[in-house]
Amino acid sequence: MTIDPATFAEHIADLVRTIPEDPEISRAAGLFTKALTGGGVIQAFGSGHSEAVAMEIAGRAGGLVPTNKLALRDIVLYGDAPRSELERYDLERDPSIARTILDLAPVHPGDLFVIISNSGVNGVVVELATLVKQRGHDLIAITSRAHSGAVASRHPSGRKLIDLADVVLDNRAPYGDAVLPLPEGGATAPTSIGAVSTITSALLAQLVVAQTVRNLLEAGEVPPVYLSANVPEGDAHNLKLEALYAGRIRRGA
Repeated sequence: MTIDPATFAEHIADLVRTIPEDPEISRAAGLFTKALTGGGVIQAFGSGHSEAVAMEIAGRAGGLVPTNKLALRDIVLYGDAPRSELERYDLERDPSIARTILDLAPVHPGDLFVIISNSGVNGVVVELATLVKQRGHDLIAITSRAHSGAVASRHPSGRKLIDLADVVLDNRAPYGDAVLPLPEGGATAPTSIGAVSTITSALLAQLVVAQTVRNLLEAGEVPPVYLSANVPEGDAHNLKLEALYAGRIRRGA
């Protein structure tokens, strides 16, 4: 068997064509619209590679200004945990970290949460989702139904992210995430390459933002959207909008 990059591209192209048909995208955009029109902020969290999707939501050129990214490193940046905590291989599996991240965040009652996790089973993700729902927030999950359904929860409750979310956006990644199988035998153990979850999860995030902006425009609202900081008028435009959410959105590391 020969690894063919074109096959990976074709697989992604098929997903790009079909994912926009998911009706859950409109439901998620409805929650985005509800939060923004009510003065809320979109709080996005992802650990590992899922943090890239949280970055796609929060502080992105062409994206929404009232957005905030939560991350594992917040326990050091905004809390008093030693930096060595971030070197723990099992940090994202520790449920106790979730409460610290949430308590350090500038969260208001009307804020909406988006939690991104391909498996949706690790302790931090499930505990954060649990706390978010206990505190009365709407919750959107971006996850892989296939992978989540094939593995056990690592949370003491036995629950998974998909069990707690109000809306589940399926990134359509297979179990194990990668889609191009390597040949068996020789020095190469049977496995696969070509992970898709970051690509498809980012697509879902952008589709939700696009539908949200459409909703706001149809309601006669002016969407609070970022310009690129690398165009001449970008900084002035962005700083003016960010000032409306002073103390509620963080644009640090």
